[in-house]
Amino acid sequence: MTDIAFPSWPDVAPQLIEVAAGRRPADTVIRKGVWVNVHTRELLPDHDIAISAGRIAYVGPDAGYCTGPDTKVIEANGRYMMPGLCDAHMHIESGMLTPAEFARAVIPHGTTSMFTDPHEIANVLGLEGVRLMHDEALLQPVNIFTQMPSCAPSAPGLETTGYEISPEDVGVAMNWPGIIGLGEMMNFPGVANGDPKMLAEIAATQRAGKTVGGHYASPDLGPDFAAYVAGGPADDHEGTCEADAIARMRQGMRAMVRLGSAWYDVEAQITAITEKGLDPRNFILCTDDCHSGTLVNDGHMNRVVRHAIDCGCDPLVAIQMATINTATHFGLERELGSITPGRRADVILTSDLKSLPIEVVVARGQIVAEAGEIKVDCPHLDWPDSARGTVHLGHELSARDFEISAPEGANAVTANVIGVVENQAPTKALQAELPVVDGLVEGSGDVCQIALVERHRATGGVTNAFVSGFGYSGKMAMASTVAHDSHHMIVVGTDRAQMALAANRLAEVGGGITIFREGQELALVELPIAGLMSDSPATEVAAKAQEMVNAMEACGCTLNNAYMQHSLLALVVIPELRISDLGLVDVRSFKKIPVIEPLS
Repeated sequence: MTDIAFPSWPDVAPQLIEVAAGRRPADTVIRKGVWVNVHTRELLPDHDIAISAGRIAYVGPDAGYCTGPDTKVIEANGRYMMPGLCDAHMHIESGMLTPAEFARAVIPHGTTSMFTDPHEIANVLGLEGVRLMHDEALLQPVNIFTQMPSCAPSAPGLETTGYEISPEDVGVAMNWPGIIGLGEMMNFPGVANGDPKMLAEIAATQRAGKTVGGHYASPDLGPDFAAYVAGGPADDHEGTCEADAIARMRQGMRAMVRLGSAWYDVEAQITAITEKGLDPRNFILCTDDCHSGTLVNDGHMNRVVRHAIDCGCDPLVAIQMATINTATHFGLERELGSITPGRRADVILTSDLKSLPIEVVVARGQIVAEAGEIKVDCPHLDWPDSARGTVHLGHELSARDFEISAPEGANAVTANVIGVVENQAPTKALQAELPVVDGLVEGSGDVCQIALVERHRATGGVTNAFVSGFGYSGKMAMASTVAHDSHHMIVVGTDRAQMALAANRLAEVGGGITIFREGQELALVELPIAGLMSDSPATEVAAKAQEMVNAMEACGCTLNNAYMQHSLLALVVIPELRISDLGLVDVRSFKKIPVIEPLS
């Protein structure tokens, strides 16, 4: 694919100069608004913005001198003119949408720049999948920058992925036009221990002059954290408390703080700014993971900024955290993140900086959304057959594939159980006394079964264990081919026959999410691209996702955004306990542990 990225500043500088000097009329002028200046943290009323070639040529009290008869005039009518919002760390696949449909969903919410890590598709399709995401991203009318995934697998030796990413792959990708840096370095023990492969990926990124994304999912801020920072990651989004944000900023990292569909980490960390008074320029807002229902019904980065303000943050500071702070971090301060000459003309018009209604969105100088409606096309790639039909089970599964045998003669056992924590990525490593019936261990109370079904190489492998926290009752099962990060298939259920029905159904449709109860399918979200995404509109996917949420509730689940919790149960780089195709993993020690404790 050729480089179709936005024309560079030097290419259009002569034109911008002519407009700013009054020797050439602007293409567009936004008149009489309040300039939200994120460089000085000022609100400057009665200002105009002159735009030429998709970039800002002039910001000042009167652009009349560079307004010609053919200049398009947008009347701000005293509204605030603020920079388009940037999402500093996110995974498009988590929206269950392709880049085009994700862009279509978030543009009306004022997001004009995204920094995406497609490590979900990398685990399924390897470098080819990353390239497809990158190529479709470059087609969009807003700025979608791609971080080359760093960790597939995320924890070598503890999981098996469809493909592996190598340092050579990273080196190749660093030459692609839309690659902005290295995706989150999840193998933090590898970095801290000097793993040559991880360090080679970081080195390839640094030699290209690009940013290394971080992911330090541990509460330990001692020598391991120091070693990780010394290895080169420049940011981290895994903090969950004030001390985490402070530690990262003190060590020269950017604290990326997320509000996603299931991650509510802003309130606990923003006190580093609002109460401790630390410099907010090293504090960045992001979403990490947002599913389609959140995007359609609640918003995107506008939702995050509003939440930060509700947590006591000054609105101008919160806006900095979602604009100029992000641009600076990725070396793009001269390109985007502010309303200043030379930058891409990404502008939001809003009548209130606290409630933040997104009334007009301008991207690259054109109106892309107005009153919540998108006004531009978001082009699709023609996704190849190799990106579809990626669910390979090896054989039709039955209830027997989900049996967990007890030690001979046991009437009850002590099981290691994954404990779901509402609204957070970490889980708890729990133990439960479970009954044995006819030689098989059964769930009890809130403890039900979980299985990781291998789906990349048709091995027929099924890893079985136990999970608590969902509150399911009756005979039911839920299966998903979205299973961060290896993206096999996660099946959670109270009945082994229902688990088999759900797993086989996803093999039949080529991936997605389904829920069965008493032999009937309650909900189905088809995700035919890599078993992760749909190329249908976000509203359609969100409607099916809502049916899924309703079905989960009908089966007894009351957790907030429980689907996100389900999809992360195989993420073997976030403590405490996870499941993989190789077994049950204690992420505190990065070792496999038995599902059933030996009898004493």
